[in-house]
Amino acid sequence: MAQSVVVQVGQCGNQVGCRFWDLALREHAAVNKNGIYDEALSSFFRNVDTRSDGDGPGIYKGKICSLKARALLIDMEEGVVNEILQGPLRDVFDSKQLITDVSGSGNNWAVGHKLYGYQYRENIVEKLRKTAEHCDCLQCFFIIHSMGGGTGSGLGTFVLNVLEDEFPEVYRFVTSVYPSGEDDVITSPYNSVLAMKELNEHADCVLPIENESLFDIVNKIHQMISSGKLGSTVKQNSLVTSSAGSARTVQEKPFDAMNNIVANLLLNLTSSARFEGSLNMDLNEISMNLVPFPRLHYLVSSLTPLYTLADVNVPSRRLDQMFSDAFSRDHQLIQADPKHSLYLACALLVRGNVQVSDLRRNIERLKPSLHFVSWNQEGWKTGLCSVPPVGHSHSLLALANNTCVKPTFTALKDRFMKLYKKKAHLHHYLHIDGMEQSCFSEAISSLSDLIEEYNELDATKGGPRTDPSRLQIAL
Repeated sequence: MAQSVVVQVGQCGNQVGCRFWDLALREHAAVNKNGIYDEALSSFFRNVDTRSDGDGPGIYKGKICSLKARALLIDMEEGVVNEILQGPLRDVFDSKQLITDVSGSGNNWAVGHKLYGYQYRENIVEKLRKTAEHCDCLQCFFIIHSMGGGTGSGLGTFVLNVLEDEFPEVYRFVTSVYPSGEDDVITSPYNSVLAMKELNEHADCVLPIENESLFDIVNKIHQMISSGKLGSTVKQNSLVTSSAGSARTVQEKPFDAMNNIVANLLLNLTSSARFEGSLNMDLNEISMNLVPFPRLHYLVSSLTPLYTLADVNVPSRRLDQMFSDAFSRDHQLIQADPKHSLYLACALLVRGNVQVSDLRRNIERLKPSLHFVSWNQEGWKTGLCSVPPVGHSHSLLALANNTCVKPTFTALKDRFMKLYKKKAHLHHYLHIDGMEQSCFSEAISSLSDLIEEYNELDATKGGPRTDPSRLQIAL
């Protein structure tokens, strides 16, 4: 089984990453009752013999000694990383796999990318190589970062460039948390657009997530529970926002529920890499099957169910509802409506007690209401993992390469231009070595080109379906 490495950058990246590792350990503990270091664990964890500081017994050869996450933690402030190292998960992270500073990036992409990037490049490369050396078959890097701040957007995309230079054959999946229009960081549109140019050019797949959507989902669940609409029928620990049963002992913070949603997205995305299934999907298959054009690699994600009702049986009606919900606005992790936009391709990653026949039935049921590009009418990719998330009997992650992502980018461009037309706050960026005004013009040009590519696809929606011309064979 192949291994993956998680690189979590900045405050948001490290907080989401911490939730991912916590929930991943719970999932493996629920399945691995005998404490054996197996293939499932090896995909994201090393087994370290603490006495020799070397790797302990290999796969199927012995008990778990001390699990260490295949992770690199980077932040230009110490607060969040120190909190992790003093918390319940402190033993999961290798102290040699941390890169921190004390000054922070001041919500400035240029400081993160140009200043800290070049200052820490050798250190980053060295620690990435060390992590890679512990893998038998390194398949994928996952970067978790935010787009609005300075470290996540700037240093996060610098790390992405380093990964492409140093490990060109290894897939690069990026989970990017986009700020809302009401973000309190006034320069977040600059940071986001500058970062997007790097994502356009250097990522294999990007999973964009909007804070606004996470907030809406958290509120929706809270309202349903407090209104009594769900009553006492909600299964304990089944909320997609819940930390219940996790390693957390301190009082939860407002963003924890939102971070748990992103962590659950990553758990479902990596489930086939960590567990067995009747129709397992390799991580590289996502990029191969869902990204027909190099720059159009933004995949809109949705998670269902948001909670599980307490009755044990899963009637087909509720299962069908799970599939329907995956295509509704309320379950998307960005502000988007995929059903009324154009699909280039779509993946359904199902976990738990679901049959292939259930998958096929629901695809056939939903197909007529979805608009696919004429040249990829059968653009579905499916995966079935037998191990459900903790607290659930089944779950579904939908990944859509869909033009519905365009409004998010258009709104970001508008916010950028409001600042840029006035040259507001540019001096904070331009005094950093290597940062020029052309960086801004190139970044907005890259974003505009991306939006135009989506516009061109949208223009084909509703056009006549044409079969590709076939070679004429003379008989």
